[in-house]
Amino acid sequence: MELLDKLNWRYAAKAMNKKEVSQEKIDRIIEAARLAPTSSGLQPFEIFVIKNQKIKEEIRPIAWNQSVITDCSHLLVFAAWDTYTKDRINKMFDLTNEIRGFKNEGWENYRKMLLGIYPQKDAEENFNHAAKQAYIAFSASIIAAAFEEVDSTPIEGFEPAALDKILGLQKKGLRSCVMLAIGYRDTENDWLVNFKKVRKSTEDLVTIIE
Repeated sequence: MELLDKLNWRYAAKAMNKKEVSQEKIDRIIEAARLAPTSSGLQPFEIFVIKNQKIKEEIRPIAWNQSVITDCSHLLVFAAWDTYTKDRINKMFDLTNEIRGFKNEGWENYRKMLLGIYPQKDAEENFNHAAKQAYIAFSASIIAAAFEEVDSTPIEGFEPAALDKILGLQKKGLRSCVMLAIGYRDTENDWLVNFKKVRKSTEDLVTIIE
């Protein structure tokens, strides 16, 4: 119930008060994203944690001039692989073997299967798949932030190509897909702060098939 209470408390803050979130809380929010499940365990994305105010000010104009970008404590940018490559796939499979300390025939056969599928696909299709995995981690960060009683604002309203240029993502083989502003709500200037949370009823949202 504690987690559900905090999810009821959270909302997408429309104004933040520039108060800094402790590093311990940020670390736990990032760790939740790191632990999130992804397809085949490939984690095909990276997370950029931006504290630098000048960079945040550079991002704000290409993100609908949203004040939370410059007034948040930390701005998280989730950037997905621009495509799947043999090197990227092999790196994650090799890491698994290293951590577990052995090779498994079934796992190696699975590696071969993925190597025979993803690198041959269109790069845009691969990026879209990778971006979906980034969104899983993004959602974990939102939930973790609520658990820490820290506000967050999901941000899809930005120019990806412009953000990629600011952060130099292209040379890293990455493309931005979503941002998350982390901070504390400005209760005096946020028009949404006192509004009731609106969600579909469970009956309208959920269909149980027995």
